[in-house]
Amino acid sequence: MELTLQGSSFGLLRGRLEGVVLQARDVRFDGLPLQHVELSSGALRLDLSLLQPGRMAALAEPFAVQGTVTIPGAELNEALLSERWSGLGDWMAERLLGVTPLGRLVMDNDVVELQAQVMAHRDPIRRRFWLEAEAGTVQFRSLSDERERTSLPMDPAIRITDVSVSAGRITLEGHASVTP
Repeated sequence: MELTLQGSSFGLLRGRLEGVVLQARDVRFDGLPLQHVELSSGALRLDLSLLQPGRMAALAEPFAVQGTVTIPGAELNEALLSERWSGLGDWMAERLLGVTPLGRLVMDNDVVELQAQVMAHRDPIRRRFWLEAEAGTVQFRSLSDERERTSLPMDPAIRITDVSVSAGRITLEGHASVTP
């Protein structure tokens, strides 16, 4: 992981940074496997009045972040089946397959396939989707019926501007407003 502070020493002493750039490979954030991360922030103002030995500086006001995150498909599948993210996996299964729980997520070229096992059937239910960025979120567009679209629930402070699936991974590009 590489973190670059942008600005001058004098500005930092006054509690101001022009921005921060974060680049990382093969990290986990809240249980999500991130293969590649490139984030940059807008200007930051720090509240240095709270600075004491052993304490981190506090942010004084909201700031903007933009960037790109790449998630490998196999690891995303494992995360969606984990206790932490199973709620999202089951939401996807319910909304996109009509059953729960999610059995598997597979990325095949530029397509995402969701699978779920049904007791009365030997083979799992399978549906395939293209992913698109639409209205600030990720939208699943069915390969079997292009009019069928389902938007992923999204934190209103996060806006997805581009999404692509290729080589077994998903890449998300977007921006967010971070409130301390």
